[in-house]
Amino acid sequence: MPDILGNYPLAGFHFLVAFELFPQLPNDLRFQEVSGLSVSVEMESFKEGGQNRFEHQLPVRTKYSDITLKRGMFEVPSGVMAWCINAVQNFQFQPTNVLISLLNDIHVPVQSWYVVNAIPKKVEFSSLNAEQSQVAIETLVLSYNYFNILNLSTALAEGMNLL
Repeated sequence: MPDILGNYPLAGFHFLVAFELFPQLPNDLRFQEVSGLSVSVEMESFKEGGQNRFEHQLPVRTKYSDITLKRGMFEVPSGVMAWCINAVQNFQFQPTNVLISLLNDIHVPVQSWYVVNAIPKKVEFSSLNAEQSQVAIETLVLSYNYFNILNLSTALAEGMNLL
């Protein structure tokens, strides 16, 4: 049988989210959606004297978008929700690092994002409707400093002295 490892794109539905600050309860790792893992480079235009055909674009800084986590609400206590509630109700922010890992079919991380100094920015609860039979959803929006990408490409770039 031919080796097909790595020949197909990764499925985006098998992942976990781990927070470093507090003890993890089983439900603290489970989210139905993670979005906003994005980084862009802000550019500054530089006009060169005598050159009217174009402007040079110089990189200034990187900008990271907020991360949004969604999951169903549970009756059991949650360390993640306690952390968020402490921030929004008591205005006591405790930055924590978050590891978001995409897993393969044998539950081994194949790509991870190490999010540094995350704090809760928004907590939202889905609408409650007696006419619909839907799961109650809690949405957490996190602001953070930056993230590192951890995968084989990163290791390859380090080996080639690209990082």
